[in-house]
Amino acid sequence: MGSYRLDLERFAQSVRPGEAFADAEVLRRHVDSLYKARMASRSIARHIATIRNFFRFLAETGAIDQDPSELLASPKQWQSLPKYLNQKQLEELVASPDVSKPQGLRDRAMLEFLYATGLRVSELCRVRVSDVERNLGYVRVIGKGNKQRIVPVGKSALKAIDDYLDHGRGALLKGRGSPYLFISHRGGAMLRQSFWKLLAGYGKKAGIFHGLTPHVIRHSFATHLLEGGADLRSLQTMLGHADISTTQIYTHVMRSRLRKTVDEHHPRA
Repeated sequence: MGSYRLDLERFAQSVRPGEAFADAEVLRRHVDSLYKARMASRSIARHIATIRNFFRFLAETGAIDQDPSELLASPKQWQSLPKYLNQKQLEELVASPDVSKPQGLRDRAMLEFLYATGLRVSELCRVRVSDVERNLGYVRVIGKGNKQRIVPVGKSALKAIDDYLDHGRGALLKGRGSPYLFISHRGGAMLRQSFWKLLAGYGKKAGIFHGLTPHVIRHSFATHLLEGGADLRSLQTMLGHADISTTQIYTHVMRSRLRKTVDEHHPRA
């Protein structure tokens, strides 16, 4: 109950002298102030739930004629921004594997490849050697719904793959055959769970202790592309999103870049 009481006290403090507190515009302004305070999305959702319960009670008891909180957008429309790593963190992560060993060459190639392409971990584990066109610099990916897409692969990742294929993969296979690019010590395709554990270990080695998952690398890929000037439609294609609305969670990056562009180039910014 303590959190709800504090939420209502904060709302009460936001009502200006002479204003009617049961006013939709007052509620919207209050919610806007929560965002401006950089409050976590879950906390904002709790504030809105508190306000809704409060005004629903007032309407049911006849204290007010109309519930103004009905006009508030649903809390589920506010999504927390995806976590991502900065460039320095990614460089340290990629440099973590010991490339003097076959397993280290494989792990370096997987980390480079994941960041270069933004694949889902399930897609990463299913990539076959024949899917990667190393001369042309792209990979064919079979994603959700068995849909195929083409994703470019950067030079750094291609070099890591070459090193792995030349000096690491054969040693791991020990004469066995496998169509998959990234293989386990048993010669089969790398398992998702195994890669999660590998990634967590390398994260700790790089000083990234909390919440490091393959999806964080995927978010880093998307965020850094947008920061570099990519458009949402291209990003949608590379990520394999069926609907552009899924990709629009990254619009915070687009807004930030637009603000920076205006500040730098508009004569009266």
